[in-house]
Amino acid sequence: MNIFKKIIGLSFVGCVPLAMSSGQSPDGGKMNVLFIAVDDLNDWIGCFGGNPQVKTPNIDRLARNNSMIMMNTQCPSSVSCPSRSAFLTGLRPSTTGVYQNTQNLRDSRIAMGVPTLPQYFSRNGYFTLSTGKIFHKHQVNGEQDAGQWAFDLWQKESGGFPIDKSKVPMSGMDVTGTVGTLMDWGPTSVGKEETQDWISAQWVVKQLQQDFEKPFFMMLGISKPHLTWYVPQEYFDRYDLSSIIVPDIHEDDLDDILTPDGKKKFEESADYRIIKQAGKFKDAARAYMACISYVDDCIGLVLDALENSKYKDNTIIVLLGDHGWFLGEKMRYRKTFLWEESIRSPLIIKVPGMTRTSQCTRIVNFMDLYPTLADLCGLPVPYHCEGRSIVPLLKNPAKKWYPSLTTMGYRNHSVRSEQFRYNCYEDGTEELYDHYADPMEWNNLIKDPNYKKVVRKLRAFLPETDAAPSPGSSDQQSIASNKNDDGNYFTDPSKIYINEEDLEYSITVRGQNNY
Repeated sequence: MNIFKKIIGLSFVGCVPLAMSSGQSPDGGKMNVLFIAVDDLNDWIGCFGGNPQVKTPNIDRLARNNSMIMMNTQCPSSVSCPSRSAFLTGLRPSTTGVYQNTQNLRDSRIAMGVPTLPQYFSRNGYFTLSTGKIFHKHQVNGEQDAGQWAFDLWQKESGGFPIDKSKVPMSGMDVTGTVGTLMDWGPTSVGKEETQDWISAQWVVKQLQQDFEKPFFMMLGISKPHLTWYVPQEYFDRYDLSSIIVPDIHEDDLDDILTPDGKKKFEESADYRIIKQAGKFKDAARAYMACISYVDDCIGLVLDALENSKYKDNTIIVLLGDHGWFLGEKMRYRKTFLWEESIRSPLIIKVPGMTRTSQCTRIVNFMDLYPTLADLCGLPVPYHCEGRSIVPLLKNPAKKWYPSLTTMGYRNHSVRSEQFRYNCYEDGTEELYDHYADPMEWNNLIKDPNYKKVVRKLRAFLPETDAAPSPGSSDQQSIASNKNDDGNYFTDPSKIYINEEDLEYSITVRGQNNY
């Protein structure tokens, strides 16, 4: 969001010495891990400066408490399933063939040939436990595969975000012609204590009050601010609609992105069109902000519980959003594209032994989390990991680093260095942006001969090969054997909200944009 791009008002230093060298916390024991993944969370967080109007006191508290704020983290893919599948396996989408939400990583022979992140920690002496969305969810033989097979203890989600369905769409917009999960927002019919993410956070709170015989690797998935934007009224009330500032939008922004035969590659999205026609840019922004404040309160529960537990001084905290999100930029909402607002994602890491809060502006990728956590916990970094440990950056955030690769669909890639972003597509379309001069990527430089050398250097970071797309979700394998004795291991498929529209959205986008 360009009008908010600025350095935030925290006190930072250039070096963050870590009092650990072999996976031990300052007290000499093995470190625990608390990993929080938030769905569709972009940089509209106080400590990231994406939108200073958003109120996130709990996330900001974490950031200010001797943490590393990774300001330029890129996602492996700009949609949930391939992004999560990549950082949970350590393998890029171009290696596994998992490119879309319809593809279960368990149908990728390559992905299943390596341990996932929680499985690796379980095999190395950790007790792994989880609730909420960590792996992308799929239907297999009529049952929901939410990645429960990867954990020693998995708790199904409960609660939800109930509304008065007679009022849908609650936004009052005509949503005819849109695709994907319904673009809608409004208050739930219950208070926060009965909502899904609050209940998930409370489950983690209870776990942090327990005694563990082993070090734990605990993962919490938060579902908001994923559509639909239904949260309790109190969160909408935190923001005065008339004072909302929305992103700066250039409606000629896409005119300089042309296919090899000279045709305009991208048009405005249906979501953008209906929100514009309804005059609801501010309403949509406030709804997203309300969801973020709700998420922040849920995270606050967990942070308070950790602070009041015996694990507060020996637990690594990782907080991230699985990819970015548009709020009108590039004349669209949602994600699934190769531009900055869709790819740049928040990441905060707190490690026992950090003595100061610091900010790192180097380009990193969620692919780096698997090797980084192994490194921090004194475990061998698995040979298969395609990311690299960023422990050197945690010690010295000014250290020179490497460009990052993001893939969205088969043979569609983005390479991001500190100064440039280079995008290339299966149909031969290319883009180049200079972030020093153009942080919102409004000016495509690909035709400028002065940048040929830059393009050549960035192309060197593209995958050598692109794996064929893996099968979509299939019934090849039943997971019924993973049920608990009470037969209640899975959420009842008849009572859960499966983003069927999300699947339609990814397919439609692919058809329209060569994804």
